[in-house]
Amino acid sequence: MKRARAPRGFTLIEVLVALVIVAVGMAAVLSALSSSANTLSFLRDETFAQWVALNKIATIRISGQQPATGNSDGDTDFAGRSWHWRQEVLTTEVPGVVRIDVKVRPKEIKAGDDEAWTTTVSGISGNAVGVADGYNPSWGAQAPRYAATQGAPAPNGIGVGPSGTNIQMAPSSTDTGLGGTPDSGLGSSTPTPDTLLSPTPQSPQQ
Repeated sequence: MKRARAPRGFTLIEVLVALVIVAVGMAAVLSALSSSANTLSFLRDETFAQWVALNKIATIRISGQQPATGNSDGDTDFAGRSWHWRQEVLTTEVPGVVRIDVKVRPKEIKAGDDEAWTTTVSGISGNAVGVADGYNPSWGAQAPRYAATQGAPAPNGIGVGPSGTNIQMAPSSTDTGLGGTPDSGLGSSTPTPDTLLSPTPQSPQQ
């Protein structure tokens, strides 16, 4: 009788090949996780940097003072970190209005004035005031069924009262009847107050 062969195990080469495959797969997974973490960290820093820049522009606007044109920089603390900002104020074609560009990056990043900024936010500030010219827009041209101003009649006889409610205005003298000519009473759509309030007389019954 033949003896049964002992079960054959993995050779050293097969084990090494399996380890190489596992190592390559783990490296790919770790690389993807590291890339995701770096992207999340960058998005967080960019969001915080934008908030720092927006706060800087808002502070200038509510100060009531027109900023001087030129460049300035400084440091500020926000969200538990220190940030470095650079502000550039430029004139515009509109008198009294300036453009403000604010660049922000983490303070620990050391770079030049035009390098490694996390974000750049632009805004405007000014003290220009428009001169009143007495122009009253014709809202009736956009909405012909209603009057433009309070109490003014609209083309169809509907006006706007002082409280904003619609009121019926007096009929125009150019109302036309059925034939398209000035109204002579035939087919008139504008009854007088007497006809509205007085009942129609009826003949006595026999």
